[in-house]
Amino acid sequence: MSRLALYALVVCVLATAAAVVSFVQGSWLGIVWVLLAGLSSNMTWYYLRRDRARRGTPSATG
Repeated sequence: MSRLALYALVVCVLATAAAVVSFVQGSWLGIVWVLLAGLSSNMTWYYLRRDRARRGTPSATG
């Protein structure tokens, strides 16, 4: 796993935790955290697929 993919994954996990805490506290700011989690999740998949393509490893989805 590349360093950028790992960083994006950490941001995704932290944003998801922040969204949960925000919604539990009754704050609508959690919507922003959900959007950030979605963005960082997509970045994680992008970096993982880019690394696999560079290595020549076939992906599971084809």
